[in-house]
Amino acid sequence: MAKSGSGVLWLDLKVARLIEALLEEKTAKAQKGATDLKAATLALARDLRLPEVMAYVQGKDPLLRRQKRAVLEKSVDAVLVEFRVEERSILGDEFPIEESSDDAEVDDANLVDAKDTNSLNKSLVAMWNMKNTDHSDADPMAKKRSPAPKTQPKNKKPKKNRTPPDINLSSLGGLHAVTTQLLELVGLPILHPEVYLSTGVEPPRGVLLYGPPGCGKTTIANALAGELQVPFISISAPSIVSGMSGESEKKLREVFEEARSLAPCLVFIDEIDAITPKRDGGAQREMERRIVAQLLTSMDELSLDNTDGKAVIVLGATNRPDSLDSALRRAGRFDREILLSVPDEHQRCAILKTMTASLKLQDVAHLNYTELAKLTPGFVGADLKSLVTAAGIVAIKRIFESLSVLETAPGSDIMDVDSAIRTQFDGKSDAEKLSTIQRFLAVHPSPLTAEQLEPLSITYDDFRAALPTVQPTAKREGFTTVPDVTWKNVGALTKVRMELHMCVVQPIKKPELYRKVGISTPAGMLMWGPPGCGKTLLAKAVANESCANFISVKGPELLNKYVGESERAVRQLFQRARASAPCIIFFDELDALVPRRNASLSESSARVVNTLLTELDGLNNRQGIFVIGATNRPDMIDAAMLRPGRLDKTLYIELPTAAERHEILRTLVTVNCTPLAPDVDLRDVAESPICRNFSGADLSLLVREASVFALKKKFFHGQHVQQLDASGFYVDSAVDDTIEVTREDFMEALDLIVPSVSDKDRARYDRLHLKMGWGVIEAEKQPAEETA
Repeated sequence: MAKSGSGVLWLDLKVARLIEALLEEKTAKAQKGATDLKAATLALARDLRLPEVMAYVQGKDPLLRRQKRAVLEKSVDAVLVEFRVEERSILGDEFPIEESSDDAEVDDANLVDAKDTNSLNKSLVAMWNMKNTDHSDADPMAKKRSPAPKTQPKNKKPKKNRTPPDINLSSLGGLHAVTTQLLELVGLPILHPEVYLSTGVEPPRGVLLYGPPGCGKTTIANALAGELQVPFISISAPSIVSGMSGESEKKLREVFEEARSLAPCLVFIDEIDAITPKRDGGAQREMERRIVAQLLTSMDELSLDNTDGKAVIVLGATNRPDSLDSALRRAGRFDREILLSVPDEHQRCAILKTMTASLKLQDVAHLNYTELAKLTPGFVGADLKSLVTAAGIVAIKRIFESLSVLETAPGSDIMDVDSAIRTQFDGKSDAEKLSTIQRFLAVHPSPLTAEQLEPLSITYDDFRAALPTVQPTAKREGFTTVPDVTWKNVGALTKVRMELHMCVVQPIKKPELYRKVGISTPAGMLMWGPPGCGKTLLAKAVANESCANFISVKGPELLNKYVGESERAVRQLFQRARASAPCIIFFDELDALVPRRNASLSESSARVVNTLLTELDGLNNRQGIFVIGATNRPDMIDAAMLRPGRLDKTLYIELPTAAERHEILRTLVTVNCTPLAPDVDLRDVAESPICRNFSGADLSLLVREASVFALKKKFFHGQHVQQLDASGFYVDSAVDDTIEVTREDFMEALDLIVPSVSDKDRARYDRLHLKMGWGVIEAEKQPAEETA
C-alpha cells in the first residue's frame, strides 16, 4: 500500500510489507475451509488489532524485534490507519474507518449485506496490484497482494550533451607539432574512413596524451573535437568507479555502446591512470582489474567492422604514463603516445599572443612578448593563463585608483595620472588599499560608462607586476625555481665561468650554431674541488643566465630502502627533464649517488649506478638535457661516469689565489652593501698569510663576522664584548646611525675564523688533481704565499 505524504520511511515500509503478508495468510486460511467465495473470507486491515500485529511483525523480523517498542507501535498504528483509509476509498461509506486500533469491531453481517461480495474482492485486489489489474478476472483470490510500492521513482538521467565544443585548433598556440600529429592520427580516420576501408588498413583506435599537468592535454582534446565537428564524449576516469560490484564495468560498457551509436565519434578519458593501474599482482583491488579488462575488451571492439565503417577513436590523458597497464599501451589499443612537454621560449611567446588576443591592451605593438617568454621559464599553458588573469587583476586595481584620483582632480587626464598610480597604489598598506576600493565603490555605485572605460587597458607593466604572484606548476612538480644568483654574485673563477658559458649557456640560447658544427648532444660536466669553493653557486648562476628549467638533486635524496624505488626515481627524474627540455639537472654531492662499483658495494647501489649510466648515455634521447655534477671526492665516483658521452667535462674548482680572493671580497662587499671605513684595504686582507687556505665560503664568513664586530662596537660603546661582565651596558642604537666596518674589525674576524681546508687537505687535492690527469696546477704567484 502506498503511503501518502512525503516518502516512506524504512521502518514503515517493513511494517507495511509484513501487514500485507499477515492479511494474505489470514485470507488463505479463511478460504481453505470455505465452500464459496464471500466477502467474509477476505481479511481486512480493519479487523486487525495492535497486539496481534506487533506479535506477528516481531516474530517475522529479528531487526524489528530489537526496535524500541514505542517506536514500533507508532509505526504499526500509522500503517494500519493508512490501510483502512484506502480500504474505505474502495469499499465506500459502508466501511467506517477506525481511527485507533483499540476501537470496537464493526458488525461483519451488516458488511456482507452492503455490497456484492465479488465486487468487493475485485476492488481490493485491484488496489493491491497497482501495475496490471484485470477487473474481469472471475477469481480475485488467485492474485496475490503486490508488495508495498517503493519510494518515489528515480528521475531518468538527463540526456547528456555530446555536441562538439565551441573551440577549435586555431585557438591554441605553440602546439603546432602536436596538432599535426593528431589530425593525421585522428582527423583522417574520422572524416575519411573510406580511405582505410579501401586500402584495408586498420585506423588507430586510441591515442594517449601525456605530459606534466597544465600543458593542455584536455584543451587540445576539446579543440580537436571542435575542429572535426563530431560527437564528443568526455568523461573523467574517477567518475567511472562505482561502489557496487559490476557497476563500474557497466558504466564503461554504456559509454562505448553510446560511442558506437554516435559514430563517427571521439571519446576522451581524462586522468585515465586512475582506473587502469598495472595488473602486476600488487595491492590493486579486484575491481580495478575488472575495469582494466573491460576497457581492453571495449577498445578491441572499435574496429570499423563493428561500427558500420565509421571510426570511433579514444583519446586518453595522463601525467603518469608509466603507471598504466602495459596491455593498454600495445598496438591496437593506444597505438600512439604523444608527449605534451613544457613549452620552450618560442612556444610560450606564441601561447601568450593567443591568450592576449581578446584582451584590451594599451599598445599591442609595444607589448614585448619575447621578453615575457624569457621571464617565464618552466611556465606551462595553465601558468601563462594565470599570468594573464593576474595581469588583468593588477590593471583593475590600477583602474580603481585612477578613477578615484580623477574624482578628486577632475581636470586631470587619465593618461597623465596613470603612470604614477601603480607605485602609489602598491606602496599602500592593505588597509589603505581597502579604503581606496571602498571609496571607489561609494563614488561609483552604478556601472561605469563607456567613456570612463575607454582609456583603460592592460599594459606591459601590468604583466611585469603580476609575474611574482604566479607560482609555476613546475615548482610544485619537483622543479626548482630558477635561482636569483647571477654572475655578479660570483667573484673570480673566470676560466670556469667561460667553460660553463660555452658548454651550457650558449647551447641553450643558440642551439642552431652548435648544430652547424655537428654538436647535438649536450656535454655533461663534473665540478670538483675543496668544499666552499663555489661549485653550487656556479650551478645557480648558470641556471639563471640560461633561463632554462632547473632541477636540483641532492645525491642521497634519490635513494630509497625499497627494492627498485631508487632506480625508478632516477628514471622519473630524466623523464621529467625530457618533458621540460631544455633542462639543467644539477647533482650535488654526486659521490653519494654513484660510488665506485666493487665487491664491497651493495647490490642496490650498483643498480642505481647502472640506471644513471644508461640514462646519461643509453637508448633514451638526452637532447636538451644538461647534467652538472658537483663533488669534493671525485676519487669515489665510478669511473664509468667520467668517460666521454657522460660527465666528460671535468672542472677543478681550486682554492682562490690572492688576486682571486681580492676579487671575491670586492664582490661580497658590493652584493651585501657592506659599508667600509676608509682605512679598509681589501687587497691587504686578501694577501694576508692567514687567508692562504680560505675558500669562497670562508671569505663570505669573514665579511659577515667583520660586520658583526662593527655592530657589537656600536651596541657596547666600542668595548670588547669579551671584556664585558654581566652588568655591561647595552645601548639600543637608532636605525639611522652610521655604522662602518673598519680594518680592525676584519683583523678581529681573521683571528676567529679557521680555514675550511687545511694545508694537508690542500696538498691532497693537488695530488689528486695530478693523479687523475686533469691538468697542471697553476702555482700561486703571490710572494706572500710563496714564502708561506
